[in-house]
Amino acid sequence: MMFRGLSVCVLLALAALTLTPSRSPAANKEIQELQRDIAGLQEQLKLMRQSQDRQLAEIRTLVQQSLGAASDANKSVAVIQSGFQQNLREQQSKVVTPVIGLSSRMDQVSSEMHSMQQGLADLAGLISRMQTQLTDLSNAVKVMQAPPAPPPAAIPGGAGIGSAGAPASETPSISATDLYSNAMRDSQGGKLDLAVQEFSDYLRWYGNTELAPNAQYYIASIHARQQDYANAVKEYDLVLERYPDNNKTADALFGKGTALVKMGRRTDGAREFQELIKRYPGHPLATQACTQITNLGFRCETPSAAAPKGVSKRRN
Repeated sequence: MMFRGLSVCVLLALAALTLTPSRSPAANKEIQELQRDIAGLQEQLKLMRQSQDRQLAEIRTLVQQSLGAASDANKSVAVIQSGFQQNLREQQSKVVTPVIGLSSRMDQVSSEMHSMQQGLADLAGLISRMQTQLTDLSNAVKVMQAPPAPPPAAIPGGAGIGSAGAPASETPSISATDLYSNAMRDSQGGKLDLAVQEFSDYLRWYGNTELAPNAQYYIASIHARQQDYANAVKEYDLVLERYPDNNKTADALFGKGTALVKMGRRTDGAREFQELIKRYPGHPLATQACTQITNLGFRCETPSAAAPKGVSKRRN
């Protein structure tokens, strides 16, 4: 705007000089001086315009350079972003995919281990049943080989008490050997209710004999076979209470633990298994008890191979 104003002033001055009539020499001199001033102003105006043009050109160049730098920066950012995304996809392909495959494999291995544990548990149960059958067979042989026990003597004075706590008037009608043998045979033959009655009679008449703990144990095991787990637990408790340290104590602990687990009392069952391992670490059932504890989701230390001092030798 300033340059435009100066140009207008110069033009007006030139027009005035052109239109002014002839004057005196002094006036001409002034006009010449004015013309020189106008020429100087024109030169200054020219220089200022050239300077302005240079500055505008420099500004235009800087703006273009800035735009170019911004465009280059955008391209660089796009390249970096593309490279980052590519690296991310490669990392996902290298890491996530193998991890997914490993997780699937671990699930498969876990399922196979569970199936193996279940198979081992079933095998342990089968071995336990075979051991029970062998024990029953051995007991039957012993009973058949043992001499018949004499009937309990009555206490003088009439209503005495027999050796098993039964009234003396209830004298046994069969020998201990025959009664026990019949009970074992009926148990193995599937006549479970009759076998329970015969074992109960044996306990009532011959409760102080060596095979009394066995009879009490078989009553409990028959209830367990009939899936009457509540009565089985009660009968196993009688084995542990009446005969606290006998050849059937470990079996009773294992049977009680199994019955409790069947009833849904997993913690109580695991406690019975742990008691078995604690009292009889060298017993064959200790290893099975440890397996049962592990299957129940509890921690079990491997039982020692040596039995503790004071534990009676296992009798069939």
